[in-house]
Amino acid sequence: MIPKSFEYVSPSTLQQALTYLDEYGSDSKILAGGQSLIPLMKLRLASPKYLVDINHVSGLDYVREGENNTIKIGSMTRHHTIETSSLLWHRAPILPEAASMIGDPQVRNNGTIGGALSHADPAGDWGAIIIALRADLKLASSAGERIVKSDDFFVDSLTTVVKRNEILTEISFQVPKTSGGAYMKLERKTTDFATVGAAAQLSLDQAGNCEKVGIGLASVASTSIRAKKGEAVLLGKEPTAARIAEAAKTAVEDSRPTDDALRGSANYKRAMVKVFVERALTRAADRAKRKAGEQ
Repeated sequence: MIPKSFEYVSPSTLQQALTYLDEYGSDSKILAGGQSLIPLMKLRLASPKYLVDINHVSGLDYVREGENNTIKIGSMTRHHTIETSSLLWHRAPILPEAASMIGDPQVRNNGTIGGALSHADPAGDWGAIIIALRADLKLASSAGERIVKSDDFFVDSLTTVVKRNEILTEISFQVPKTSGGAYMKLERKTTDFATVGAAAQLSLDQAGNCEKVGIGLASVASTSIRAKKGEAVLLGKEPTAARIAEAAKTAVEDSRPTDDALRGSANYKRAMVKVFVERALTRAADRAKRKAGEQ
């Protein structure tokens, strides 16, 4: 199939893009990397009257350090840029690690972190990761900007709090120098969406205990979710192998998988949550301890 006919605009500034969204309203769609939207348009599952291409909007493609151990990523940053960022491999390896698992080289070269998050596929990788990182997401409209916490960003499958006249412009998060993270996922085959995805981010205090814990899960609910019960097992305690195993077992209680003829039963997915959360926490703890030893 081919898409229905549509009007195409390509603004060069963020303000121009926001003006188009104000004018076209619910009849418009934003084109970022296009790795989700274009296939949907070809199948006519999405048929916008107006396509607002923000690929030529300057100032939305970057990875940089901010104050107070903050890292900022522009929403139009490609997966490949994240995958190959020396800054992220040093400070927050959970991100390039995850980027390397997304799709194939074509998808990674074209797809953007902001587009993927705005698409909000519950089986997508970035949702679990921003939840584990406790990220802040900056949304811009012609009326100004607002910050949304990662816990509040996802509403339902393929639905976020981003309004029709808003554009996600930046993702930011803090990574203390004694912090480590990791992302693990189970796939049926290479380049597939996750059957189960587990993101973990730990920060250690001077005594080696977890002063901050984040566990994000993908593909086991209608949105990416946070495993709060699993986090509570580790918070304020040393991340020993036994405690990590207990946290992984407890994280299963936060998951809400469904039976799936393609990827397995709900019981199977719950079992895999335990396995992959334990693996992600173990790697995250090892990285955090290594960072602490460098201080």
